[in-house]
Amino acid sequence: MGRSQGGDNDHHGAADNEFLEKSTKMKISILFLCTGNSCRSQMAEGWARHLKGDVIEACSAGIERHGLNPLAVKVMAEAGVDISGHQSKTVDELPGQQFDYIVTLCGHANETCPFFPGRKIHRGFDDPPKLAAGAKNEQEALPHYRRVRDEIRDFILTLPEALDEEIPDADH
Repeated sequence: MGRSQGGDNDHHGAADNEFLEKSTKMKISILFLCTGNSCRSQMAEGWARHLKGDVIEACSAGIERHGLNPLAVKVMAEAGVDISGHQSKTVDELPGQQFDYIVTLCGHANETCPFFPGRKIHRGFDDPPKLAAGAKNEQEALPHYRRVRDEIRDFILTLPEALDEEIPDADH
């Protein structure tokens, strides 16, 4: 007739639930930071949630707010990751939040990063809007976005292990 009611199966279910609660609490929190929180940090947050959501609690912000870049949304959607609901925000909008790691994705954010408790790691990526500045149309611009999207994906795939291999910034 199948499984018996009560008994050992109920006990294992409770143990599994307790394990799930503990594993959720053990997620590593990462803030992905770039200048405008419009492209690279949004891609990193999207990839981290999509690929590593079981081990990483991802958030993104910028030193400034530039709005969500529509071409970043488009190329992430092409890869099966929906970031269209993300909001561009500044670090000032994260008061009191603590992160295990702050990953700066551009030189400007690395140089001007406000203090956050946690390890600061710099992993720079090219800025797709700057790369595509000379593009005559969207079709010419998209390859730049796709390349950086894929480079960020490859970096996210190495997480969280790669964070301990990086040399943290001495100032933070």
